[in-house]
Amino acid sequence: MKVRLHAVEHASRANGPGLRAVLWFQGCTIGCPNCFNPKTHDAAGGYVAETDDIVEMLVAARGEIDGVSISGGEPFQQPEALLDLAERVRAAGLSMLVFSGYPIDVIKAQRLGPAILAYIDVLIAGPYISGRHVGRALLGSSNQRMHLLSSLYGHLDFQRVPAAEAILHRDGTITLSGIRPIQMKKR
Repeated sequence: MKVRLHAVEHASRANGPGLRAVLWFQGCTIGCPNCFNPKTHDAAGGYVAETDDIVEMLVAARGEIDGVSISGGEPFQQPEALLDLAERVRAAGLSMLVFSGYPIDVIKAQRLGPAILAYIDVLIAGPYISGRHVGRALLGSSNQRMHLLSSLYGHLDFQRVPAAEAILHRDGTITLSGIRPIQMKKR
């Protein structure tokens, strides 16, 4: 199955408890003002990947990572691909955390929403409101809610997640990530 992605990070500590792979879905029509990841909004941007290849990469990393975090863009705007990944990530024994700009009641009303939620351990839900910015414990703004959908994690697990990180890759590139990402200043 095909999925449109913005980026993949193989090892992050700022996108959930423990060491996690992160998949940023491409495409979002919610339009939160001052979203800190606007490059993920264009539904024609990013690149197309096969869920088989993504799952293969995640399974190969299973001994090194604790789980997978999916962000965006808006993951629930690609529900078939999200469900395919969620089912297979869970079957591989990895935890699953998903960020969404939709409140949970909107997700539950979507055609595949309940099926997807059945495979997710943690859902961070609600639109980002910049005037209510908090940038800690994986909440971008105070209106967002953390839903613990399994017993795998508790709220204290998220107090230790750093708000930001800079990941230096072997090829010299840097990924800036987290709920309060570090901003590089241009000269």
